[in-house]
Amino acid sequence: MSNTYFGFAVSDSMFNGDSDIRRKAISEDEAARLIKDAIICLNPSHKATISVMTEKFGIQVEIPETPPRVSLSNGDSLVVMGVRGLPRLTDRHEYSPEEISGATFKFSLYTISTR
Repeated sequence: MSNTYFGFAVSDSMFNGDSDIRRKAISEDEAARLIKDAIICLNPSHKATISVMTEKFGIQVEIPETPPRVSLSNGDSLVVMGVRGLPRLTDRHEYSPEEISGATFKFSLYTISTR
């Protein structure tokens, strides 16, 4: 049985052994459809970015208290929302409308094949 995960980044520690990775850009609508049934791999520190995602794309997710450990195996997928242009929030807890409008958001689907 394969799983679909959702997060904001890909990490080397997510892979279970040697893998081939297929990356494909996907639309916001396709991302929303996949995320609806995905295992959410976000944490409370992502709250401001999650709020922006909900505001811009209408995608709502439950933030787990502790994100699950991801171990991608054959047939698993990972939906990633890549964000460029949003600053790190070090002294506040939300983004300004100007920061949001200046950022870019791209969704990708990574599909794993193990060797």
